[in-house]
Amino acid sequence: MNYTPHTEKEVKEMLAEIGVKSIDELFSDIPENLRARSFNIPQGKAEPEVVNHLRYLASRNSTALVYFIGAGFYQHYIPSVVDSIASLPEFYTAYTPYQPEASQGWLQAIYEYQTAICNLTDMDVANASLYDGGTALYEACMMAIRINGRKKIVVDEGVNLIYWTMIQCYISNLSLEVVKIPVKNFGVDRERLFQHMDENTSAVVLQNPNFFGCIDDYSDIVEYAHKKGIVVIESVYPISLGLIKTPGEMGVDIAVGEGQSLGIPLSFGGPYLGFMATRKEFVRKMPGRIIGKTVDRKGVDSYVMTLQAREQHIRREKATSNICSNEALCALRAVVYLSLLGKEGLQEIAQLNLDKAEFTRQQLEKIPHLRVFRDRPTFNEFPVILPESADVVVNKMIAKGFAAGFPLGRYYKGMNRCLLIAVTEQRTKEEIVKFAESMEAVLCS
Repeated sequence: MNYTPHTEKEVKEMLAEIGVKSIDELFSDIPENLRARSFNIPQGKAEPEVVNHLRYLASRNSTALVYFIGAGFYQHYIPSVVDSIASLPEFYTAYTPYQPEASQGWLQAIYEYQTAICNLTDMDVANASLYDGGTALYEACMMAIRINGRKKIVVDEGVNLIYWTMIQCYISNLSLEVVKIPVKNFGVDRERLFQHMDENTSAVVLQNPNFFGCIDDYSDIVEYAHKKGIVVIESVYPISLGLIKTPGEMGVDIAVGEGQSLGIPLSFGGPYLGFMATRKEFVRKMPGRIIGKTVDRKGVDSYVMTLQAREQHIRREKATSNICSNEALCALRAVVYLSLLGKEGLQEIAQLNLDKAEFTRQQLEKIPHLRVFRDRPTFNEFPVILPESADVVVNKMIAKGFAAGFPLGRYYKGMNRCLLIAVTEQRTKEEIVKFAESMEAVLCS
C-alpha cells in the first residue's frame, strides 16, 4: 500500500486552485527525459525480514579493523555516562527551545556547552553549535566578510581537504576570490602566505594541528594580518588544546573546529558537531544563536536565547546565516564529555595521544626504507614516506587487520608514497607493536 497523504478529491481541489488540470501539467516545465518515473524501490517486507536484511548489510562492513586513520575524525574513548545522559528522553526528544519558560533544561545545557567551548579555545563567546567542522569554517569565512566587507579569502593548504572542498562548493555562486597557498614541507609557507595577504583580503584561514598533524604557532601571522585589517580564522582539533597554544593565546579572531572527538562516535560519518567561538566585538556577526544567563523576577537563574539573528526574526536582510538547526544533542554529548574530563583530564588525554604517537614513530623508524617525518613538531598524527604507493600498502594492511592511515596521494599531487598515520589513546602498546610488525612485513616481503 502506497503512502499518499491526500485523497484524489483533495488533489483535484488543489490543482483547480492553482489553475492546472493534472499532475502532468503541473510538471510540464520539466523536460520529459528528466522526470523520475520510477525510483526502483523494492516491495515492502515483514518486520523480521527487514531486521534480517539490515543485519546482513551491517555484517558486510569491516568493523574489526584496528584504526590508525584520522584525517580530521578520530576514534577516542567515550565514557558510558555520555550515552546515558544523551539518551534521557528529556534531552533526546527536545527540539529548538523557542519557548524559554518550557525549555530551561535545554537552554542551560547549551549555555554550559558554550562556556566549555570558550574555556577550551580561550575565546570570549561561542554560539550554540553548527553542523560540522567544514560548515563552521565556511560560516567563519562569511562572518569575516561581514566584519570588513572584503571579498578575498586566503586559505592555507594545511586546512582539512574536506573543509576546503566544502568552502569551494559553498562559494561557487558567490562573487568571492579564494586563494589556496600550497604547504611547504607539510607546514605553512609563510613567505607565500604574506604575499597574498593584501588590502583586499578579508580573512586568512589556518588549521592547528594542520591536516598533516603539524603543530605551529601562528602568532606572527595574526600580528601581520591585524596590521592589514585581516580577520584570522583558525580551525582546531579540540583534544590537542589540552597541550598546545590556544587560538585565544595567539590572538585569533574566530576559532572553529570539528567536535566529533568530544564524545561523539564516528558513526560512518555523522551526525557530527561544528563549534565556533569568537571575540566579543564580533558577536553580532556570528551565525546561529547564543544562549545567555539572566535572572527572573524572583531572582532565580534563568536562561534565554540572547541573540538569534535569523532572517525570520527582526534582522530581515541583515540576518546572519540560518544554520542553527538543532545540533544540540551532539553539543550535549560534547559538554558531558568535557565535564567528565575536566581540565586535568583533557591534558592527560592529550598527553596520552602525543606519547602514543611518539611510541608509534619510534617503532616505525626501525623499518628499512620507511621514513618518518620529523621536520616539524606534530601532535597525534604524522606523515610517513613509504618505498611504494601508499594505496598499495593500505590495501595490504587491511588484509592484516589494520586501517593503516590516509594515503595522501589521493588528494595531494606528488604525495603518492606518503601515508598519514593517526594514534589516539585507544591504541594499546600491543596493537602499536603489531601494527609496526605488520607494516614491516608488508614493506619487506
